[in-house]
Amino acid sequence: MSSHRGPLRKTSGNRLTAIMQVRNEAGRYLEQVLEELSEFVDDIVIVDDGSTDNTAQLCLSFAKVKKLVTLQSSLFNREWELRQTLWELAVSTNPDWLLSVDADEFYEESAKREMRRLIDQDVYDWVSFRLFDFWGGTTHYREDEHWNIHTKHTRTLVRYLPNFHYFFPKMDHHVPRLPLSYSVLPGFLTELRVKHYGWAISPEELRRKYSRYLELDPEGRWGSLEQYESILDEQPHLVEWQEEH
Repeated sequence: MSSHRGPLRKTSGNRLTAIMQVRNEAGRYLEQVLEELSEFVDDIVIVDDGSTDNTAQLCLSFAKVKKLVTLQSSLFNREWELRQTLWELAVSTNPDWLLSVDADEFYEESAKREMRRLIDQDVYDWVSFRLFDFWGGTTHYREDEHWNIHTKHTRTLVRYLPNFHYFFPKMDHHVPRLPLSYSVLPGFLTELRVKHYGWAISPEELRRKYSRYLELDPEGRWGSLEQYESILDEQPHLVEWQEEH
């Protein structure tokens, strides 16, 4: 690992690196996500988990994608290894701050504007946002007992500290996107919002996703069987999204 020169916590001149793991995302939201990320990050690092479409070529068409590794065999069923692989690739670039982004996540405009202020400081080492699960389309998010991640905070932005101990729990699925060891460091909870479009899909796609979850985790070892079943709710409680400028 290359040495990290200068102060450990810089108050200016920090580079922001987005990190992503992707698989067969070419026909979905990936292009739009990369376009938006290119507006406010400095670099993008990606692990392609064995895509069989042109996901890798799409990623490489963006100038800010500085590193991309394509796995020959998917690690989808060993998610902690996939997270670890992406993390190691990202830190090999000697980054300042890392923003973990899914291929179907969009930061609201106010969050983009705040990014530089959030990273150019020496007080805290991670930042959490409010994530909203959009459902069946891009106008409403879901809110009920099983779908309420937006009522909590999700850590997606972290300062890279060389020589700090980083680890992921060895789970096959539902692994935290960033190392758990950040929880002992000072952080900042924002009310800035992120739109997650992973569930903004048709009823047919929802059924396929439900079947895939049950196939991967039939006993609910890594997640909640009740939440899996709720994917098929015919009348979920949806709330209209209101943009904030």
